[in-house]
Amino acid sequence: MRISVPAACAALALATSGVLLPAAPAAAADVFLEINPDTVRAGDEIGLRASCDDNLKEGSVAAEPIGNVPVAPAFGFLTATVTVPRTTEAGDYRVELTCSDGAKASSTLHVVARVEPARGPATGGGGTAPGKSAPLLLGGGGAVVAAGLALGLVAMRRRRLG
Repeated sequence: MRISVPAACAALALATSGVLLPAAPAAAADVFLEINPDTVRAGDEIGLRASCDDNLKEGSVAAEPIGNVPVAPAFGFLTATVTVPRTTEAGDYRVELTCSDGAKASSTLHVVARVEPARGPATGGGGTAPGKSAPLLLGGGGAVVAAGLALGLVAMRRRRLG
């Protein structure tokens, strides 16, 4: 089997390029900060999950509403749980992770207004709710049941006679 000259040259170029080019440095571990959930009402609890180059040393997370929170190593990440104070005003807050080696990462916490509903949802006409129509509906339903029983008795009587 013959190999063509261009194919042999291409194979030689590929083989020597890996030897002649310097090796790329290893990529450093990602430094990140996750907030779960990142949109909360004031008074709710959030979970912090972070990663630094060295996840065996504590880091620190700081933000206006939650203050300075230490994140400790757990399951290969730096984690903590914190409650957003009830007095926190609605808005977007920058949350910043500071690793033990000085590396930083940030994320945004969205705090929304705490609104309590004034009444239940509007789900229909409310025909079975107490009011003007309730006695009429109950009386009509009772009359239909009574008529059904009367027709059943008449049908049973006809069978016996016929």
